Amino acid sequence: MPTYQYVCNDCGEPLEVVQKFSDDALTVCPNCEGQLRKVFSAVGIVFKGSGFYRTDNRSSSSTSTATTTAAKPAESTSTPASASPAPAPAAAPAASS
Repeated sequence: MPTYQYVCNDCGEPLEVVQKFSDDALTVCPNCEGQLRKVFSAVGIVFKGSGFYRTDNRSSSSTSTATTTAAKPAESTSTPASASPAPAPAAAPAASS
């Protein structure tokens, strides 16, 4: 269950409450009976265990090849748009009667 933070508009008292997602937001301060407002803050993410860092579970040869391969620009196999256009087909001779 998530922890929600509230602050009282009247007394300024901070409050942290563990609530379900389906629970209604608190509106009354337990200290002074004033009005509460919900405080939003950045969520911290913690990566625990191995495999999250570049140096975890890799040999030195695989990291250098992966870096050099990714740094190379991809070569284009298509012809550029500025190449000379194909010659136009010859006009058929006009028939005279």
